[in-house]
Amino acid sequence: MVNEIIKNAETRMQKSVVALKNELSKLRTGRAHVSLLDHVTVEYYGSDVPLSQVANISVEDARTLSVSPWEKPMVQVIEKAIMTSDLGLNPSTSGDLIRIPLPMLTEERRKDMIKIVRQEGENSRVAIRNIRRDANSEVKSLLKDKSITEDEEKRAEADIQKLTDKYSTTEVENILVQKEKDLMDF
Repeated sequence: MVNEIIKNAETRMQKSVVALKNELSKLRTGRAHVSLLDHVTVEYYGSDVPLSQVANISVEDARTLSVSPWEKPMVQVIEKAIMTSDLGLNPSTSGDLIRIPLPMLTEERRKDMIKIVRQEGENSRVAIRNIRRDANSEVKSLLKDKSITEDEEKRAEADIQKLTDKYSTTEVENILVQKEKDLMDF
C-alpha cells in the first residue's frame, strides 16, 4: 500500500518535470529549433491541425527555420498562421519554401525570458510539493485506519521527502540552469 503511494507520487513528479521541459521548449533561445513551431496550428480542410502534419519543418542554419508544405495551396495559410502566432516571427516565402529567420534576442528580452523560466520552474516546484502533500495525507489516512504503524508512516514520509528533494531541488534546478544558460548564450 505504502509502496503504491510512493510509486504514484514519483510518477506524478516525473510528469511535472516533463511538463516543465515541454513548457520551456516553447521559449525561444535565439537558436533555431523545430520545436518552436510545435504549438502553431493551421486550418486544413476545415479543421485545425498542427503545422508538422501539413509540412516538413527543418533547421536551415543556426538562425533560420524552413517550412516546406506538402501541398502548394497551404503556403499562404501556413505563412499567415506563423505570423499570427505569439512567436513574433516574420516568415518569407520563395516559391514552395517558407523561410523563418529568427531575430536576435535583445538583452532586455533575454532577462524577461529568464523571469518566465524562473516562474515556470517555481510552478513545477509547487506542483511537486502538492504531490508530496497528497502522498503524505494518503499515508496519514492509512495510519488513521490502522493499516500501517507509526514507524512505517515515518519511513514513508521520509521516502516521499527524498523524492520531493530529488525532483524539486535537483532535476528542476538543473533544467532551469540549462535553460538560463541557453538564453544568455549568443
